[in-house]
Amino acid sequence: MKDYEMLSKIHFDKQAKIYDQKNTIYYSKEGKISCADIAKYLENYEYDNLLDVGTGTGYLIELLNKQKSASYFGLDLSDEMIKIAKNKKLPNTIFLTGKANSLPFPDNYFDVLTCSQSFHHYPYPKEAMAEAFRVLKPNGIYILSDTGIGGIAAWIDNNIIFPLMKSGDYFTTNKNGISKMMIEAKFNVIAKYQIKRFIYTVVGEKPLIIK
Repeated sequence: MKDYEMLSKIHFDKQAKIYDQKNTIYYSKEGKISCADIAKYLENYEYDNLLDVGTGTGYLIELLNKQKSASYFGLDLSDEMIKIAKNKKLPNTIFLTGKANSLPFPDNYFDVLTCSQSFHHYPYPKEAMAEAFRVLKPNGIYILSDTGIGGIAAWIDNNIIFPLMKSGDYFTTNKNGISKMMIEAKFNVIAKYQIKRFIYTVVGEKPLIIK
């Protein structure tokens, strides 16, 4: 079976040193769009701690640090991306290597969990979403921003195109597909919108009382 995790790790390890500077598709272009949108969404949102899953070079946390003082954590599969992130020496921030389907944090710990342009690389999307739910506090929010499509085009990507690629891309869907997954994971979807072309953001809230 194709090892999508290893392909993603190799792909982003190679890109790490020039990722922030290379503002093109397949590098940081879509990521910067998603990160800017998430930062805008959180501009007036009160939180004490935040976990960014698939943090890459820490670009989102770098933006957030400029607008709010809080405890920040960034996690990524790529050791080389984490090295770049650590070298930024961002205040009140811890970067670590890890996997989205086994987050090394206790239950009900974070006020906010973010995931930008990373989810389509996960060969375990449902498990990753369940982990996001687990580590969030009740009333905590999960902000997922990604690029994706739906319908027959998504089927072609997921079943024909992605299996042929070597970048670790695994699963594409649109904002409606992500919303459905969040609801199945017991989140309340409180926002979903298109940012630009195929780039979207969906926000789920962990309910205070879980049914």
